[in-house]
Amino acid sequence: MGVLILSQEEVQRLLTMEACIEVMASALMATSRGEAVLPLRTMVWKPDKTGLIGLMPAYLGDPASLGLKLVSIFPGNHGTEFDSHQGAVMLFDVRHGSLMAVMDASSITAIRTAAVSGVATRALAREDAGDLAILGSGVEAITHLAAMKEVRKLRRVRVWSRNPESARRFAAGLGPRHGLTIEAMPSARAAVEGADLICTTTAAREPVLEGAWLSPGTHINAVGACFAASRELDTAAVARARLIVDRRESALAEAGDFLIPRAEGAFGDEHIAGELGGVLLGRLEGRRGADEVTLFKSLGIAVEDLAAAQYLYEKAVAAGAGVSVRLGGGKIVPA
Repeated sequence: MGVLILSQEEVQRLLTMEACIEVMASALMATSRGEAVLPLRTMVWKPDKTGLIGLMPAYLGDPASLGLKLVSIFPGNHGTEFDSHQGAVMLFDVRHGSLMAVMDASSITAIRTAAVSGVATRALAREDAGDLAILGSGVEAITHLAAMKEVRKLRRVRVWSRNPESARRFAAGLGPRHGLTIEAMPSARAAVEGADLICTTTAAREPVLEGAWLSPGTHINAVGACFAASRELDTAAVARARLIVDRRESALAEAGDFLIPRAEGAFGDEHIAGELGGVLLGRLEGRRGADEVTLFKSLGIAVEDLAAAQYLYEKAVAAGAGVSVRLGGGKIVPA
């Protein structure tokens, strides 16, 4: 039985941001309807805590999909030739359990994470939001710029990075590509003051965004911190915002942006207003007023990778893309 192999370049060609936003919206709604089986991530850390291997399995009912992402996360790779997230997404046949496809995880992760932020921005940000601040200048910053441009008309874009030269390269390279003027800012505060859209895409373990800097009506997509001991937002920023998550169970176990302020006594579990899928289904009110600060805390869940992989598989088969190899699936015949 042939197994489809899709490279990083093929994933990037087949999975457009526009299409991925719709795929992610459908997957999040299916999850909130109870049509997914989604255990928490299993992680194996190196003894020195510089990197880990994560296993993220899932089943999705619509379309029927079964698979997992096996990914390494090495935050120290930021600024090097290596992605911080590397690995493979594997798709299995739901009837016989045969391996159907192996796809590059770095590109899927980068695109689907930003696409989910696009879904959140479309649902939660003000219609007139268009003053964008991006904290971070790596892969996720690049894809988040594309996602924000897809769902809102951008009138101003600012970027900040702990490495000023990286921010300057981001501005110089991405501005012409998107037909935008991007300003590289000297501080995170200078980047976000007056902004009504903020995306935090850093590898920070301590806050880079303070609540005191936020303007009324701002929407924030917080995506960089994905462990219980790490956060990008300070307590004040989370406390003043209406908090929406990708999945409540995951946030209660892994979201340092929420867990650390909760441990400080700033609020309880009730501060999580609900899941983004619930907003999309109309079961939960998203933004409740023009001046409300909304916060989408994204951890990245396996159904997002699975839905992207299912979409990619169908696109690749139709286009004749990828390479097919034999990796088993049938009965073993003794020699």
